[in-house]
Parts: sequence; C-alpha cells; structure tokens
Amino acid sequence: MAFGSSRASSGKHRGSSRLSRKTAGVAGIAALAATGVAASLAAPAFAADNHSSSIPQDSGMKAVVVADDLAGDIEAQADAQRNAADTAALKAQAEAEAKTKAAEARRMAEAKAKAEREAKERADREEERKRLNTFVMPIEGSYVSTQYGAGGSMWSSGSHTGIDFHAGVGNVVRAVGAGVIVEAGNGGAYGNNIVIKHNDGTYTQYAHLSSLSVSAGEQVTAGQQIGLSGDTGNVSGAHLHFEARTGPSYGSDINPLTYLRARGVAI
Repeated sequence: MAFGSSRASSGKHRGSSRLSRKTAGVAGIAALAATGVAASLAAPAFAADNHSSSIPQDSGMKAVVVADDLAGDIEAQADAQRNAADTAALKAQAEAEAKTKAAEARRMAEAKAKAEREAKERADREEERKRLNTFVMPIEGSYVSTQYGAGGSMWSSGSHTGIDFHAGVGNVVRAVGAGVIVEAGNGGAYGNNIVIKHNDGTYTQYAHLSSLSVSAGEQVTAGQQIGLSGDTGNVSGAHLHFEARTGPSYGSDINPLTYLRARGVAI
C-alpha cells in the first residue's frame, strides 16, 4: 500500500510538472501574440495539447524559442522603420534649411541689385542735373573784344548791351546752357540772331550770325552748336554779340561776364 501510494504520488508530481511547462510556453506565446505575429505559431501547439497528452514536454519551449526569434525580427523591423523615419526627418530638415538659405540668398541679391539700381539712378539724376546746369563759353577759345556797357554812337541805347567775342565768319557758336529756343531768325540790327530761355528762367542772345542751326521751340543742351558766327546786321566786322537777359526782349540785359562767371564759366 505504501508502494502504491508512493507511485501515485510520483505520478501526480510528473503531471503537475508537464502542465507547468505547457502553461509557461503558452504564456510566453500569448505575450508575443499581442504583436499579432506569434499567435499563428502558438495556436497549433495549444490545440494539440487539448487533444493528446502524449506531446513531448519540450514542445512549449520550442514555440517560445520560435516566438522569441519572431519578436527579434519584429524589433529589427521596427528599428529599421524608426531609422528610415529619422533619415526622412533629417532629409526634410536639410531641404527646409536649404530652401531657407536659398530664399535668404535671393533676398540679399535682390536687395543688392535694388541698392545698385537706386545708386545708379541717383548718379544719373545728378549727372543730368549737372548737365542741365552746366554753362560753357559760346565760342570755344575766344575772348571778349568789347566789354558790357561800353559807350559809343554805334549802339542805339548809347551803350553796349552785351559783350562781343572775337570771331571770324564761320566759327562754331554754342548754346552756353541747356534750354529752349524762343527766337531764331532775323533780328534787325542784330542780324541773324538766336534767343534761348534757360532752365533757371534766364535768357541769352547770340547775334550777327552767318547761319542758324536751330529753330524756335527746339530744345538744346549746353555746348550744342546753334549756328556760325558772322557779320550780319549793324556791324563793322565779324564777331559774336552775346547778351544775358532776365527776359526775352531787348532792354532786359544784365552783365554777361557776371552771368557766366556765376555759372562756373572761366572767363
């Protein structure tokens, strides 16, 4: 009886051990089944255990090993996905930074181009202002042969209303400054003459010309040829009679030397 009791007790012990191992295997598989991968492998082993008690005792451990391998593969795949996501994020960040740098470079280039354009425009305006306000000699290389205000019977007013520049017939006569032609033709005692209204509102006259190169209403610039010197009108010889005026007509004359010198002409 004691022997039988001992065998029965021993049989119970073996059965309990096998069940514990099965339970551990199933528990391990169930833990991995949460990932959705190991469940299909664990199910056959679990089902077989319900139908037969003759399955080798280490079948549950084998399932756990297989499930462990699959879990490692899943983790490796997850790592690869995380690495790919990190790489994509770094690439997106690099592209965004490159776009930002390119936009900043374009902005700086546009700002530089704008500054250069504005500087050129200012320089052009200044050059135009200087050109419009530049005054020159009416005959290049000439000199004054008769002064302003000189007296004598040759002048109907009793005095010289301008200055005479030494010249022969055919010397180039130039506009002393920019302006518009208000008179071009015969001026009686002045012979062939030209009157220019300048940008500052003053006037200049060029008389006794042998020929004219401009017409009334025409715009002229400083130094532009307007005619040739001569001896037409009331003269004793060829020269250029030059007047500076506050108005277009005779009698509004001012000192031509003072006028030219005030505008930078060395005479």
